[in-house]
Amino acid sequence: MSTIRERRITDQGLEIGLAALTQDRIREAVQAIRNSETGAKMKVYHETCMRCGMCAPACHFYVSNDNDPSYAPVAKVHQTMTRILNGEDIGPQDVYDFAQIAYTECNLCRRCAFYCPVGIDIGYIMSTVRRFCYKLGMVPQYLNDTGNSHASTMNQMWVKEDEWTDSLLWQEEEARDEFPHIRIPLDKEGADIFYSVIGPEPKFQTQLIYQAACIMHVAGLDWTMPSFPGWDNSDMSMYIGDFETMGRVKKAHFDAAQKLKCKRIVMGECGHAFRSVHDVGNRWLGAKDSPVPIVHSIKFFADLIREGKIKIAYKIDDPVTIHDPCNVIRGRGLMDELRYVTHALCSNVIEMTPNREYNYCCCAGGGVINCGPPYKNSRVQGNRVKAEQIKRTGATIVISPCHNCHSGLEDIVHGAKIDAKISFLGDLIYPQMEKPAHFTEPAPCNGGGHV
Repeated sequence: MSTIRERRITDQGLEIGLAALTQDRIREAVQAIRNSETGAKMKVYHETCMRCGMCAPACHFYVSNDNDPSYAPVAKVHQTMTRILNGEDIGPQDVYDFAQIAYTECNLCRRCAFYCPVGIDIGYIMSTVRRFCYKLGMVPQYLNDTGNSHASTMNQMWVKEDEWTDSLLWQEEEARDEFPHIRIPLDKEGADIFYSVIGPEPKFQTQLIYQAACIMHVAGLDWTMPSFPGWDNSDMSMYIGDFETMGRVKKAHFDAAQKLKCKRIVMGECGHAFRSVHDVGNRWLGAKDSPVPIVHSIKFFADLIREGKIKIAYKIDDPVTIHDPCNVIRGRGLMDELRYVTHALCSNVIEMTPNREYNYCCCAGGGVINCGPPYKNSRVQGNRVKAEQIKRTGATIVISPCHNCHSGLEDIVHGAKIDAKISFLGDLIYPQMEKPAHFTEPAPCNGGGHV
C-alpha cells in the first residue's frame, strides 16, 4: 500500500499556501468546519460509516491503481475528514496531504455512494475537505487561477466582455456562409430560451457555439444569449470550496436570464456546470429549486428530435459507445434521453459495461483536470479502468456530452493508444440533421437585439 506522502506532487499553489500556514490558522479552520461549516449531515456520516470497505471497488482510482487500499473512498475520508472531526493534531504538511487527496484523487463523482450500504455521500465529505483547504489558502495553482477568473470576470477563462461578443459575431458571420440569414440574437427580452455555455467555448471551442446556432436556426427556436456577464454557466469555485464566489457566479447567471425575462435556460453540453446550477449553486442561494427552469442539452436535443423540430437525415454506421457523465446521469437521470439521441444518430451503438448510473467517472471531473499539468499522469493512470472499458467495446467514436469528460477521455484514449474519437452530441447532430433549402432564403425578422 502506498501513502499520500510517498506520491506527493509539487504544486506551486500548494507550496505558497504551505509557507503561510500556522498552527493557529489550522486550529481556526478546524473549528470552523466542526462548529459552523457542517452540521447533522456530516455527524451522521461520521458516526454511521462502518469502515466495511464496500465503497473501494466503486472508485476508479482504487481499481486503476491495482486495488491500492489508500485510494479507497473510506481511506480518503479516514486520512482527512475523520482527523478533522476527531480533533487530532493536524500540521501544515498534513494539510498539503489533505489538499492532494481531496482535489486530485477524488472526482466527487458519487459512484461510491451507490455501493455504500448506508448511502454515505463521500463526494460531499471530500467537498468539505476542499472547503477546509480553501479556507487555509491550500488550493492547486491551476485550479485556483480559474477561481480567480470567476471572481474577477464571472467566467472561468478571463474572457473580456468585448471578446465574448466578438466571438459570437465571428461565429454568426461564419455560419452565414451556410445559412445566409442566421442570427445569434443578443439580449432579446422575453425569448423562450436563454442559451448559456462554459468559458472555454468562446476561448477555444467556438465551433460548439456555431453548431448550437445552426441547430437553433433550423429548429426555428426563439432564443437569445446575453451580451453581459452571466453567459458562463460553469463554476470552478464550487470545486475549489470557495462557496462565496460560487454564489456570486450562480447569481449572475440566474440574474442574466431573469433580466431578459427568458422562460427557461438551456445549457450546453457540460456536466459540472449543470451540477452547479441545478444542485449546488441554487441551494447556496437559498432557492428551493432553480430560479429559472433549467434544461441540459441532452434533454433539449432529445425533445427537438422527438417533436420533429429537427430531423436526422442519416445515421452513421461507425461503432459508437456512450460515456455517461456523472453529473447528468447519477445527478439527474438523463441516461435514457442520452440513449434516445444516440440511437437516433448512430446505427451501431455498443454499450460499455458497467454503464448508466454505474458507469466509471472520466477522472477529469470534480475540477481534477483543472488542477493542470502537474497531475496529468496521475489522472490518466487513475482512469486505466475507463480506458479498458472503451477498448473492450471496439468503438471508434465515444459520445460524451460533457466538457470535462470530453477532455479527460481525450487524454486517456491518447495515453492508452486507443483509436477512438471523442464527440459531443452536437458534433453529430449538426452534420447529420436535415437542412431544408428554404433556410437559404430571406427569413422574417423576429425582433430583439442583434450582434
